[in-house]
Amino acid sequence: MQAHLAQASEVKRAIEWILCHLDGHYAADSVAAAIALGAAASETAHETTDQVNSSLQLSVQRSSAKVSSAHGNGNDGITPSTLSRNFRADVLRENAEALFAACDAAHGRWAKILGVRSPIHPRLRLQEFLNIYNITQEFITATEKIGGRLSYSIRGTLQSQAKAFIDFQHESRMAKMRAILDQENWAEIDVPDEFQAIVTSLFCSESETRELADEVSADIAPSNPKMVLGSDGSPTAEARLQKISQNAEHTDSIPRLESTEQSNETNSRERGKSSTRLLFFRGVGYHMVNCGLILVKMLSECIEMNNSLPGLSSEVVHRVVEILKLFNTRTCQLVLGAGAMQVSGLKSITSKHLALASQVISFTYTIIPELKTILLLRVPETRMGLLILEVDRVAQDYKVHRDEIHSKLVQIMRERLLVHLRGLPQIVESWNRPENTDTQPSQFARSITKEVGLLQRVLSRTLHELDVQAIFRQVVIIFHSQISEAFSHLDISSPHAKKRMYCDVQHILACIRSLPSDSKSNPPNWGQLDEFVAKNFGEEVGQ
Repeated sequence: MQAHLAQASEVKRAIEWILCHLDGHYAADSVAAAIALGAAASETAHETTDQVNSSLQLSVQRSSAKVSSAHGNGNDGITPSTLSRNFRADVLRENAEALFAACDAAHGRWAKILGVRSPIHPRLRLQEFLNIYNITQEFITATEKIGGRLSYSIRGTLQSQAKAFIDFQHESRMAKMRAILDQENWAEIDVPDEFQAIVTSLFCSESETRELADEVSADIAPSNPKMVLGSDGSPTAEARLQKISQNAEHTDSIPRLESTEQSNETNSRERGKSSTRLLFFRGVGYHMVNCGLILVKMLSECIEMNNSLPGLSSEVVHRVVEILKLFNTRTCQLVLGAGAMQVSGLKSITSKHLALASQVISFTYTIIPELKTILLLRVPETRMGLLILEVDRVAQDYKVHRDEIHSKLVQIMRERLLVHLRGLPQIVESWNRPENTDTQPSQFARSITKEVGLLQRVLSRTLHELDVQAIFRQVVIIFHSQISEAFSHLDISSPHAKKRMYCDVQHILACIRSLPSDSKSNPPNWGQLDEFVAKNFGEEVGQ
């Protein structure tokens, strides 16, 4: 069809050239009159046959009317020269109309083919769909250039199928993410190179990309030898998108947690390392679980779709927001709400599970501003404001979720402290007995310091230092207030009991001093329990 239309365009240009060069020719007026009279004769023949082109019929009718008027009515105002100009204008206009009608018919045929395949197209892979989308766009552009007008019918069909493709792919990702989250057991896994490559390609600046080159590029370069570099040696945007596509192909299948752990153990033995490989963003490492890596892959696919279908960028951004909302909400239900105990068979939700959930949520919260910048580049100004509000709102939800996880960790420690404090009166009764000569810290002091030390080790291995300090700042405050209040209400009736209390307080204070905190007091983490010691045992003894 495109070849025929190109030939028709050449014919149109030839006719235009002939008509535009009639001026000044000695036979121009007589030729125009003869053609007009011949057209009038063909009008009679057209009544008995359907073989004459409709556009020519219109020209014949107009031309014959003009001839009849010029010769039958004796109108001296219409000369052969005027007749020639009017006739040429009609021919040029109808010439253009005929070519546009041919292009419009071609668009209609193409739209029918797309319509027949409409159930298939949404289920294609992105590159497969883009092949059809781009070929259609090229055909539309070429034929509209030939016809000289826009064709809205085929553009509407193509846009409708592109939206159907986005909708189907989105629903597929949402269903996949729900299934992945319900299977998640919140165990830490090593981060494969391809996921680090995705993050590096999408979200890191050129300088950061070069800094991470030693860690990532060695594994990527052999599989991507033709990557194009910019003038400064950094990957160009086209090369980065190509690398993203390759990474997506490498990670197309959803890694099962069990097989991933086995391969990670093998890789660790081969490397001779026991430490877990983290996911780095702007120089900060994040511990990851399986569902977090799948989210990274899905976001990279959405970015690639956004770049490939710029006309539907607003739709893509809206779908990304929905994916982020689902991940955040479901993660909250599974970990903070303990839903994972029902759907994935966890016996309990531990501080380790909470810490890993915090890391995944923190990582996602950190990349959302970069994600917003990338996705909104192609969004029309009319929809920009609303989409910015949606993205900012979901980012705030992630921040609140992370803070709630940290509050839950503090609450766990507070509840454990209250459990141990309930048994403190019975311990004090044994202190008041004459036969009690033990001088070691009580079971209460040993148990609570052991548990807070365990929490410190778990969180320090998983969370970032600032998060650990913020959590234990609250734990220190709770320990000071709750323990000092509990000790102040105890009935200490003997010097030995007082010594036992002092021994417990010193043991607890030593533990408090060692907890991570941003406290600038001297001694560190000073608080109400220190005041209790100074008041009841004297400043000299307290020191």
